[in-house]
Amino acid sequence: MEKIFEKLNPYMTRLANNPTLKGISSGMMGSIVVTLVGSLCLLLVVFPVETVRNAVEALGITSILLNVNSFTIGCLALYIVVMVTNALVKSYNPQEDGIAAAVVGLMSFLIVTPIGATADKISAIPTTWLGAAGVFSAMIISIITAKIFVFVKAKGWTIKMPDSVPPMVSRTFEGLVPGMIVAVLFIVISSLFAKTSYGCMHQFVYSIIQIPLQGLGGNLWAMCIFTIAAQLLWFFGIHGTNVIAPIYTPIWLTLDLANQASVAQNGIGAGTNIIGKAFFETFTFGGCVLGFVILMAFFAKSSQYKSLGRLSLVPALFGITEPVIFGTPLVLNFTFFIPFVFGNVIAILISYAAIASGLVPTLMGASTIFGLPIGFHAAIQGSWQAVVLQIVVMVILGLVWYPFFRKADNDAYKLEQEAAK
Repeated sequence: MEKIFEKLNPYMTRLANNPTLKGISSGMMGSIVVTLVGSLCLLLVVFPVETVRNAVEALGITSILLNVNSFTIGCLALYIVVMVTNALVKSYNPQEDGIAAAVVGLMSFLIVTPIGATADKISAIPTTWLGAAGVFSAMIISIITAKIFVFVKAKGWTIKMPDSVPPMVSRTFEGLVPGMIVAVLFIVISSLFAKTSYGCMHQFVYSIIQIPLQGLGGNLWAMCIFTIAAQLLWFFGIHGTNVIAPIYTPIWLTLDLANQASVAQNGIGAGTNIIGKAFFETFTFGGCVLGFVILMAFFAKSSQYKSLGRLSLVPALFGITEPVIFGTPLVLNFTFFIPFVFGNVIAILISYAAIASGLVPTLMGASTIFGLPIGFHAAIQGSWQAVVLQIVVMVILGLVWYPFFRKADNDAYKLEQEAAK
């Protein structure tokens, strides 16, 4: 098996370093603050404790918090097109001005967005495509805009100003030609789609690409496959999350956004999607190695594992598990192959069953906050049941780790005893 991964390693490394995937991943991560602010505002409005909800109403900020949610989560596609375009340009060419391209990307997104009208016949932009439904369109527009922007400037098809002109002014003129090319392209695209039964580019992308991808990647077995693939890469020393995340993040994020929209209308537990980015990050907390760390810290006989467990315990409680992954090490350690590679999948299956059976409400899809300790990490999903489930899953995973830990610890202890003689 090691030989197989030695052959696959160059391809995986190339995939991990792909500038488009790196740009998308970086851009999506940049939107975390937007989704986090929107999620927390929504959580305060629909908080499962009546005292908190009453306090929010008494302060008269319910409408303000819902407006914040509308202008963050409800307009996420706008933020994504800016962040992803900027990140892609810098990924393709770190010397380029990503902000100028990001503005062009935003302009292009709005060009293909149809104008609606209110009941009073006032022209307005419908919010339909500004949120979750427009996320895939935003990504496609970002890729096209960034590639054209970088290509045109690399070819030198720009307006060049004399050296005496300040650099800021020169850069502005350099972006005019690629900006105009992109604008004309999306004007043509918008015109063509307007003549079809779809009406606009967003509807086409949503119907032909986004919905099918959500069906393929937004189910339990797809999540299990993604998870095993990522953990296998981790096992062989490749950052599996960086390789796989750009593929699943857009799919799972849109499912979370749909849940948040349902929660905003009908309260906690109203979400229809069990699977989502929040589900994955909540129940695979810290790579599911916390139980293993606790076993080492409190039950190890060998000095090697006891010391490592005590050093890794506090970071692991906050979801930071690199010390144990590389300190044990878990990389290329076939003693721990089964729990390390398949532990996350076991956690996913248990959590999915608990939610599908009705024991735990569907998560609200709030963006998880890296660095929060176990329990608190799950609390932002809006239910105490999610907190209990996260802790129960970590306990069960500790039991899964136990026989493998016990064997490794006994072997290490014997070696220590022999060395002491």
